[in-house]
Amino acid sequence: MLIPHPLLGPRDAQEFTYLGDASLLNRPDGLAEGALDAFNRHVYLRDNPAGVHRELWFHEQGDRSWLVVTRNTLTHEILGAELARDVALAQKGGAK
Repeated sequence: MLIPHPLLGPRDAQEFTYLGDASLLNRPDGLAEGALDAFNRHVYLRDNPAGVHRELWFHEQGDRSWLVVTRNTLTHEILGAELARDVALAQKGGAK
């Protein structure tokens, strides 16, 4: 399986470590009311979807970047990849 790294081009998936659902980028505010319950849900309650899904992958054997990879979990087809930094900034409204 090849992952289209946004900076380095196509890379073999064996260079990467899979972390999980890309929604992990949306970490709850630890100081907000109900933070303990929010963190419990964030860490332990995750979906296991079939079909198109966004995942976090770490380029361990390369430039050590984090990617958000869009992949079909039924066919393993990679539909795209973005730097996790860019995705997190866009979610916070900081992308220019």
